[in-house]
Amino acid sequence: MDYARQRVHPVDIDDAPPVMSQHYRNASPYPPSKYAMPEDQHGLPPPHYRKNAPRYHSRGHHSSSGCCLRCLCCLCCFFFLLILTVTGLLYYFYTTYSPQIPSYTVDSFMTKAFDVSQDFSLYTEFLVTVKAVNPNEHISFKYGKGSSVEVVYANSSLCKGEVPSLEQGHKNTTFIKILLKGKSEFGSGIQEALMENRNTGQIPLTVKVKVPVTIVIGELPLSEITVLVGCALVVDNVSPQKKANILSNVCTPNVEMPSSL
Repeated sequence: MDYARQRVHPVDIDDAPPVMSQHYRNASPYPPSKYAMPEDQHGLPPPHYRKNAPRYHSRGHHSSSGCCLRCLCCLCCFFFLLILTVTGLLYYFYTTYSPQIPSYTVDSFMTKAFDVSQDFSLYTEFLVTVKAVNPNEHISFKYGKGSSVEVVYANSSLCKGEVPSLEQGHKNTTFIKILLKGKSEFGSGIQEALMENRNTGQIPLTVKVKVPVTIVIGELPLSEITVLVGCALVVDNVSPQKKANILSNVCTPNVEMPSSL
């Protein structure tokens, strides 16, 4: 066929396909959905429309937390059992042995020397007898070395001595004789007050005792403790070689626990 000679027929405008307007060309072929999800300015849906990605916790964190919790539970159980054991032992001790505190009093006070010098010095010798009563049936006491006894007047030391080492058995009353000696420097004011007390027949003195004691339960010795006894006395005289009458006698025992406990 000779295309060059082919005749071109004019196209009828009515037969041409209609030209689509710009509005219809840009329009979407599907109608918009009335349930379209709103978007924020970054093109993302609002927070309440978003789905959070699942979080995965490391297994090591749970393992360490569980281990700490088990250790804490074991520690609490240990302390509970320890308290229960100690309470049971104390209950058994008190119900079986019925421990009682021993009592101490000054039984007698005798002046062996009381010499006042012109230089306001005073030399004294006192013989003090302490009565110790142990009311326990199964507990004894051992009085050790390193004790001290002191007689004080108006906050001034007159003389010192020590308690002899001894053992006090069950249900026992022991009289401990203590010899005290000392020389002290007294001022004129204290000497005048002492002379006035001697004339009235009421001389206030303080006896301080400090002695290490070992408690023995049955045949088992416990740790050594320090017993402190303070006795407030009022005697009628301090004349040499004469036994004084004790007008007032108030003793207060105390215990000093060792630092290792």
